[in-house]
Amino acid sequence: MQIYRARVFDTPTDPFAGGGLRSGSDVAIVVDSGRIVARTDFATARERHPYAEVVDLRAGVLLPGFVDTHVHFPQVRAIGHLGRPLLDWLDECALPEEAKLRDDAYAAGVATDFLTGLTSAGTTSAMVFGSHFATAVDILFGAAAEVGLRMTTGLVTSDRNLPEVLLTDVDRSVAESQQLIDDWHGRGRLRFAVTPRFSFSAGPELLAAGGALVADNPGIWVTSHLNENRDEIAGVAEIHPEALDYLDTYDRAGLLGERTILAHNVHPRDRELARMAEAGAAAAHCPTSNSALASGFFPLGRHLDAGVRVALGSDVGAGNGFCLLKEGVQAYFMQQLDPAGGVPLTSTHLLHLATASGAAALGLDAEVGDLSVGKRFDAVYVDPVAGQPLAVGLDYAESDEDALAKIFALGTPADLTRVWIDGEPVKG
Repeated sequence: MQIYRARVFDTPTDPFAGGGLRSGSDVAIVVDSGRIVARTDFATARERHPYAEVVDLRAGVLLPGFVDTHVHFPQVRAIGHLGRPLLDWLDECALPEEAKLRDDAYAAGVATDFLTGLTSAGTTSAMVFGSHFATAVDILFGAAAEVGLRMTTGLVTSDRNLPEVLLTDVDRSVAESQQLIDDWHGRGRLRFAVTPRFSFSAGPELLAAGGALVADNPGIWVTSHLNENRDEIAGVAEIHPEALDYLDTYDRAGLLGERTILAHNVHPRDRELARMAEAGAAAAHCPTSNSALASGFFPLGRHLDAGVRVALGSDVGAGNGFCLLKEGVQAYFMQQLDPAGGVPLTSTHLLHLATASGAAALGLDAEVGDLSVGKRFDAVYVDPVAGQPLAVGLDYAESDEDALAKIFALGTPADLTRVWIDGEPVKG
């Protein structure tokens, strides 16, 4: 048993629905076997648990573990290719790198780099876009099991418009996916997601095969891309002329529901937003990727008005790093600049998008997302080096909300010195 004595920030109530930042300068969080059993003052915690180990974290700030709802496993070595729109970036940067994962040794190295990137950035739960190669996905599952990450991922499937080495067919995709489901789904903190790359590279039969997997395996998840780029949207319309719109390509295949997370959705139609809300699907907002690929401004207000759940994704490697602090502050910038009128975000909104909102989108909100009694202890400790800009900012912050804003504006993975998943340290 441990007592973590810390300055704590979290958002157990949704700030988009009138909630606020919960903060305390000297909070005692009592953890037993990875679960938070008390949240109180230190004197009370010490009196009730006199033999518990005390971990004094008052020099910094304790946050809930970050939740990344869209990040690409095979693209960690492709971060930083700038100056291209989506389809050109895929052809010239991402897809050649993804093809290398047919080599198991290469895939194992990428898995190590990828998981190090996530945990170093304070990410403790993630919806991970997997690989086109079943062996690489198997390697990723095994590596994530060793680290302890709360990970949902799957076999990426496409049957057109990609290099031949990345293509599959219905029978192979179903057989390989089912084997991965049997081997990994529900094992520890791991879950499987049906993962058509996008409807630009997956035809109706392949999408329907994914829907059949969902029907045959209750509890598995779905993830893909949606409305990221106008050229992509036009291409999807040509491939799927029977569909009402981009979202309908997934819906008619049986891939839309409460366990569906769709990335980007920069250019949605009103009908799509209404249908996402009705189905309970979530949108993964990836601000640095949307900026780097010039995809456009994410219409956050339209999503919220329609009742669509939104969380943050790093979109490595079109996004330019794993750290959700960077994604949060970029979301703020983009909403500030949106010529159509963005949502005025506060630091409390950003923390919620990076933690509790992501946990809810992934169906993990009963377990993680904030530091309440009953939750698992997934946490990040922000402890910048004295004299560095973030340390100075925290010293002179005028309020807890201001201190949190400094963390988003100035924080980097180097400032996240300790990370825990289920009470076990994975960094620091």
